Parts: sequence; structure tokens; C-alpha cells
Amino acid sequence: MQRREFLKLSALATASAVAATRAGAATPVTSTATAGMDGIAWDKAPCRFCGTGCHVRVGVKDDRVVAIQGDQLADVNKGLLCVKGYHVGLALYGRDRLTTPLLRRNGKLEPISWDEAIETISRRVMAAPERFAIYGSGQWTIPEGYAANKFMKGGLSNNHIDPNARLCMASAVTGYLSTYGVDEPAGCYDDLDKCDVLIMWGNNMAEMHPVLFSRVIDRRSHGEKVMIIDIGTRRTRTTEFSDHYLEFKPQSDLAIMNGIAHLLIKNGTYDATFVERFCNFRKAPGDPAASPVAPLLGDAMTFDEYRAALDPYTPEYVEQISGVHASKIRLLGDLFGRRDVRITSVWCMGFNQHTRGTNANRLCHGIHLLSGHFGKPGDAPTSLTGQPSACGTAREVGTLCHLLPGGRLVANPEHRRESERFWNLPDGRINPKMGHHTVAMWEKFCTPTEKGGDIGTIWVQVTNPGQSLPNLHKLFKAKKGLEDKFLIVSDVYPTATTELADLVLPSSMWVEKNGMFGNSERRTQQWFKMVNPPGEARDDCWQIIAVARRLFESGHPGLKDRDGNFLFTIRNDTGTEVPVWDWERYYDVNVDKVLFEEYRAFSRSKHKDLAPYDEYVKARGLRWPVVQQANGSWRETKFRFSEFDDSYVKKGAEIQFYHSTTKDNKAQIWFAPYEKAAEEPDAEYPFWLCTGRVLEHWHTGTMTMRIPQLHGAMPHAYVEMHPEDAAERGLANGETIVVRTRRGELKLPAWINGRAQVPRGSLFIPFFDQRLLVNDITLGEIDPISKEPDYKKCAATVGRVSVAESFPASSLQKSL
Repeated sequence: MQRREFLKLSALATASAVAATRAGAATPVTSTATAGMDGIAWDKAPCRFCGTGCHVRVGVKDDRVVAIQGDQLADVNKGLLCVKGYHVGLALYGRDRLTTPLLRRNGKLEPISWDEAIETISRRVMAAPERFAIYGSGQWTIPEGYAANKFMKGGLSNNHIDPNARLCMASAVTGYLSTYGVDEPAGCYDDLDKCDVLIMWGNNMAEMHPVLFSRVIDRRSHGEKVMIIDIGTRRTRTTEFSDHYLEFKPQSDLAIMNGIAHLLIKNGTYDATFVERFCNFRKAPGDPAASPVAPLLGDAMTFDEYRAALDPYTPEYVEQISGVHASKIRLLGDLFGRRDVRITSVWCMGFNQHTRGTNANRLCHGIHLLSGHFGKPGDAPTSLTGQPSACGTAREVGTLCHLLPGGRLVANPEHRRESERFWNLPDGRINPKMGHHTVAMWEKFCTPTEKGGDIGTIWVQVTNPGQSLPNLHKLFKAKKGLEDKFLIVSDVYPTATTELADLVLPSSMWVEKNGMFGNSERRTQQWFKMVNPPGEARDDCWQIIAVARRLFESGHPGLKDRDGNFLFTIRNDTGTEVPVWDWERYYDVNVDKVLFEEYRAFSRSKHKDLAPYDEYVKARGLRWPVVQQANGSWRETKFRFSEFDDSYVKKGAEIQFYHSTTKDNKAQIWFAPYEKAAEEPDAEYPFWLCTGRVLEHWHTGTMTMRIPQLHGAMPHAYVEMHPEDAAERGLANGETIVVRTRRGELKLPAWINGRAQVPRGSLFIPFFDQRLLVNDITLGEIDPISKEPDYKKCAATVGRVSVAESFPASSLQKSL
């Protein structure tokens, strides 16, 4: 027996024993893992970082995470982790963890008690509940996001709640909704194991989702033929593995996809039978303001109108717009026209952070539908997410300003009535008016009250908007000096956001609390608390419930349900109410389980059915809809809308889009024209500037920059520049240069011919470094439908700086 097989069988035996123990008894409140002979107790958890949802085995000894392993029982990663995942345990142990509440007095943050902190928030809410907002994230656990959503929409009758997923996944949401009538992918990661062609649309999968990319590379190493096509604006490590690299001009991905559709129709290689049976055609509505959903529904168009709209997009015309040679456009058209291959498309921020991000998503879905490359393993268009629960918490729980749990809309009267019934609220409690989306929320917060700034208090949890928002001078730093504005931040470390915070709350992190995430392939995952948080750090969910209870005791009517009971009344197995707002009693009961079981009732309307909590305790995640079988077992769904796997598809239908926006079980193929970017290079600002991530760091680096191994591997941000552009300006590799846009300037070192190569006239700066904030100079123009900002395209210029202005290498490499 080989070592790998032995380890797998040993892990299986251990996990089976634990699952059997848990299944036969009441669900534990925290981890029940027992220590082995070395004193290390192992339990399961999803990784804390990206949306891939890899499972790790967490080793704990003496109340500290001491070891991390890839979980060989997990379908997602099959025992493999990326460099961040292998070091995830160290994210808990930075030297500067926040351990006590801090209140700003006379310009300085000073320690206070939790009681004073809760009272401070309560008073702000009571004074002006309509001016209060919560800004969360796709890093909220599902119960945390659900509690925040219920607190705001069910308690305060206030829809000013939005997650940072608005900055990364909102355009994917509007793309799915307007195509299929319901959010999230139809396929799953299994498509990567079955596709013959993998197309990456503007995403660097080898570095941003390396575990998923490795599934395809592993197939190649075993002799399978998989064609990889990288369609991007700069060469990356993904390009090195690709059979074809198509470098396009920023924003012109719209033209490329129209060019593919044009060829499918011109050559007669589109799947006419699939289209006739399962698809309609749509275009932008004549009156987008006719209703809140008009941009998602669009106007009908005939096939002939669709064909005529595509007529201009010949390969040669697309080449003029995009810079991609006409032969490469024909290559893509020929591939999609074939029936003997299966094609999977994946994308991430390249499509989504785009002033026409909704249309980019729609067009990609459209070429899959038009060609019939849909609904079979390996044939799928799939968006990938950047956060561990952007899907499970932001999208499914509905923590966006226009949503209610389970895909419901605050503007829909029936959806409000259903939610009021589930929450046992008085009729009319839920406000029908949509709240402020992220960009509007922060713009209003940073605007003086007398000039229309109608948000006075924002409570930030599990995110770092002081670094991640675009155009920071306008949307964040303008808060400084506004005396009546109050910023509350719950976090684990000091960040760019806490620098302007008026109240800072220390939070528990990852396995310091119970949790559930939902990853990119609709997989809901669960874990138990394994170690205690440091000092006085406490769970984000508890913080919300504690504030809600203080408001209830202060007489706020919204924190009472229809029967006059506290909105977050939680009872134990004997029916006795547990005062979970008291931190000492919070873990007397599994609050996550209670909230999740309540939330489950919301999941069925849009066929996003969730299994009972205890099923997730036993599993390495389950992909919804999870449907109960005749024998009482629970079955996950890998491929939605396909009869062979989705139990909600009618017998004989083959494919059924059962939430179709046209109410006829058909998906929508959209036409959208190529449109120029909101800001393009000119004589004064001749470069394109793009932002993004790097392999070693996750998002704003709050956690990964405190992990010595990752910080040492990538200690600071930089600007990538083409060597000929640098030579023309007399700039050298490693030299500190200044990058300017219409919003400001940033000084940082140049990296020429480094890990990635940008084309001439382009710059790339990662956003992980708190000391070098690229979002001081980004544009922030939004997609008109999704309201997601475009971080990928703005105009910039570069120049030299004096020696006195240069950064000493030692200062850049110094640990935070």
C-alpha cells in the first residue's frame, strides 16, 4: 500500500468514526475532536481565504492551531492546498491582534468595556435608525450574515446593508439573474475534470485559484488532452500553461464574444435545436427606468434581430477593436461550433469589475447557450469567487441592499410578506425601498449631512473598505473631519479602515468560532470552534445579537416580533430561552445551528434547498439544491437545470430553466454592443492601469501580510511596466517611480519583466499593500445595472521621482 493511499484510508477511518459519533448524539456546540498520542486534536474546516472552498484539517494543541493539512476526503481540493492555505493557521497569530474594544476620544483610540461599546452603538441607532448602515462581506459566515440581515431588514426596517461582494461579484449576480432567472452557476468544479477546452476570460487562474487550476494540469500530466486558452490583458503564469494566449485591449472582451456569436450564426454552427427548445433572445430595455427590474428583464428580440445586431462583428472588425488577430476569433468560433468537444468558461474580476460587467457575463452565458455548450459535464459557463462565502452569505443569504434571504427582493410585496411570516414580524415591517448599494453608501457617509449625506453611522464587519474601495479619497478618506459621522469597525487586526474608526471591536476569527461558508460551486460548508479567541475578542454574530438585545431593552419596537418576543429569541433543546446576548452564555447553545435552521426555510423558493445543519457536520460540504430522498437521505445537485441530475427538472424536459424570467422555462441569450471604457488613455494619461491580486496575498493583505512566510515571499506592492515603455522614460527595474491618475498619485517600485508581463501602454499594481494604496488612484465608475465598480481600467501616466522621494528597500521589506 502506498503512503498516499494509507493516509487516505486512515483519514477516512478517523472521519467516519467522528461522523458516526456526531450523528448519534445532539449536535455539539464546539469541536469534539479528541487528541492523538502527540496531543494534537484534528478537525475539519474550509480554508479561511478564497472562494474555492478547499477543506483543511486543523491540528490543535494547548488551545492553539499548530498544524494544517489538506483534507484528502474533500472533493474540492482532494488533499491539496495552495501556499496561502498551507499557512492559514498562522493568520490567527499576528503580533498586533485586536483584543479589547477601543473608542476614539480626543483623536486617540482608548480601551473601553464591551458594555460601553454595545451601549455606544445602541445609542447611535436609537438616535437615528434610518441613518444607520451595516457594511459586511463575503467573509461573514452564513449565520453572521443572516443575523445582520434580519437585524437590519426585519428589526430596523432599514435596507442600508450591503457587502463588499458588491465590489467583486455583483455583475456575476446580475448576469445569472438576467440569463436564467436565478443566481449562481449551473455547473460545478467537476466540469474542470470533464472539459476538453478550458477558456479563462480575463482571470489568472494559475495564481488566483491554483487548486482548481491544478485539476486541469493534473489531467494533462496523466496524458489527457485539454486545450487551455488564456484571454487576458497581460501575460501571467496562467499563460505559461496555455495553448493559446489572446491578448485583448481592455473593455474589448464584449466585442470578442459578439464575434464568436457572429461566426456561430454565419457558419451555421450554432445549436439550432437547443436554441429553439431552451432559449429566447433579449436586448437592453427601451426604458431602463420603467421598473427596478427592467434592466434585468430587457426587451424581447427575434432571432433575425439578434443576427442583424451581430452582423458588424466580423473577425476583422473585432480585431480592429480588440487587437486579437482575426484568426484567433475564428479559432474560438470554430471551437464553440463543434459538438465533439466540451467547453468550460471561467472568469472572475476581469468580467465583473467592469463598467459593462453585467453585459460581459450575459454574453459569455450567451455563447454557451447559442452553441449548446451547456448542461453536460464539462460544458459550462462558471464564475469564480474571491471570498470564502461571497455566494453562501452575500448572495444566498441576501445581505445586499435590494435582497431578502433566498433570492427574494425587498421591492416585491409577496417576498416581503413571506419573509415577515418566516421572521414572525408584524405586517409591513420590512421596508419596500431599496437601501444604498456600496458605492452610494460610502459616498453618502462621506458627504456632509447638510449636503445630503444621509448615512450617519456605518458598522463595518469582516472587511477593509479603507483599502478596498475604489477612489478612496472620495469614498473613504473624505470622512475625516465630519464630526457627526461615526464609523464602527469589527476586525481582527488594525487596518486602513480602523485608522478612521471611531469605535473598534475585536473579533473572533475562523476556527475561534463556529461557522458556515458557501463556496463558488454552491457548496455549503460547516465547522466548529476549535480554539479560543485572544483577549476580549468576540464573535461578530454575538456582537450583532448583543446590540439588538440592548435596543430591545431600550424600547426599540423593531426588535420585537409579532408576539412581543425578542427578535433573536434562541431556545435550547428543552425549550428554555438562552440569553445568548450574554457572552458568557453564548456557547451554551449552538447559535449557528439555530440561525441556520431558521434560514433554511427561506432556501426553497428559488430551489436553493439546504439540508439540515447536522448533515453538514458529517460532510465536506454539500452543493445545493440538497434534496431529501425517499429513504430519508439527502442528495446534493452537481448540475442544475439538467434532467439527469437536477430533481426539479420535469421528466422528459432534458433541460429546464425553471426560474426563467420569461416564465416559459427558457434561458435568455442577450445582445449587448461593444462600448468604450469610462476612461481611456489619452495624451496626458497614456497608460491603462489595472489592479488585482498576487499568489501570496489575499485581498487587502490584512491576514497574509502578517504571515511571515507569505510576507517574506512578497513584501510590498509594485507596478508592472513593459520594458520598452520603461526604457523610453529612462526607468530601471526596481526604481521607485510615480504613477498618476486624475485622482491622485502613488510612488512605488517598478517591476519589469517580472512574474507577469504587461503589454506596451499598460500598468498593473496589486492592491494587497496597506502602505501603497493603489485605490487612492483608481476610478470607481460603476456598472449601471450591478452597481459594481470598474477597478481594471483607468488612464494613468508615470514619471521619475527624486532620490529623496524614493523608498528605501529596507522600509518596504519591513514587516507590518
